[in-house]
Amino acid sequence: MVDSPYIPAESVVTERRPAVGYAMVFSAAALFAFNGAVSKVILHSGLSSLRLTEVRCTGAFLGLAVILLVTRPESLRTSPRELAFLAVFGVFAVALVQLFYFLAIHRLQIGVALLIQYLGPLLVALWARFVVKERVRRRIWTALVLAVTGLSLVVDVYGGVSLDGLGVVFSLVAAVTFAAYLLLAEHAVGRRDTLSLLCYGFFFATVFWAFAQPWWSFPGHAVSRKVSLLGHLAGSHLPVWALATWMILLGTIVPFLLIVGSLRHLPATRVGIVAMFEPVAATIVAWAWLEESLGAMQLVGGAVVLAAIVLAQTAR
Repeated sequence: MVDSPYIPAESVVTERRPAVGYAMVFSAAALFAFNGAVSKVILHSGLSSLRLTEVRCTGAFLGLAVILLVTRPESLRTSPRELAFLAVFGVFAVALVQLFYFLAIHRLQIGVALLIQYLGPLLVALWARFVVKERVRRRIWTALVLAVTGLSLVVDVYGGVSLDGLGVVFSLVAAVTFAAYLLLAEHAVGRRDTLSLLCYGFFFATVFWAFAQPWWSFPGHAVSRKVSLLGHLAGSHLPVWALATWMILLGTIVPFLLIVGSLRHLPATRVGIVAMFEPVAATIVAWAWLEESLGAMQLVGGAVVLAAIVLAQTAR
């Protein structure tokens, strides 16, 4: 992507502060983890994965657009060549990564789906090493192996988890789209500020879904009904629109801003590894909320993942 004639690269590149980057990724992972349980409750209400993705993309775009129009509308200026890149980013890295995640958790436990999706950072490392020909430090590879091993313990794969075949396929595709998201976002953050990048990404994702399933066919009655929160909170009920509002604001806009913003301070490979904290947090949330089991081996797996994250931090 070429530099935007309206936003020079030097105006958006900031000093790298790794500690800030790590804090942003951990915060985003925690919010995404909680959002997994929220999304599963919404899907249980009968709203399809495709419609839920459409709601999430459209809501996030509208929220980001309002923020930008009020604060700095000039940041939305772009060039035709950059616009083509932003369209690819919006469709393949924003719309599809969410779609296949929702499709996966509809058929698999949240932790299992995330384990498979978080093979994405490994794909980033492979891309950096064998396609871009970048030097990937040996410690990063060790951290990746540790992280994947720890994640497999967290979701109790060795305990005989029954996997839905189509759910596994959806998770694998989610891993590919997640890797694309990290790489494309890393490429873009040196040219464009985080907020406008995400706004354009969600705009093109919204356009994509508007063509794929027009809004006039949306089941409006589905968002007004009250649904059980399931698990330990089964006795409590909330309307779907309230859960969707949480999903859009704290499950999408805020964590996406944190992830993309962290790429100003950390490379995509390291962001992907640190973000592996999400499946650990998601499994804990699923245990505390949705009554999914959490045994001693899963706690050991969580410790292994955290050790991998610390190891990745030391790989300068």
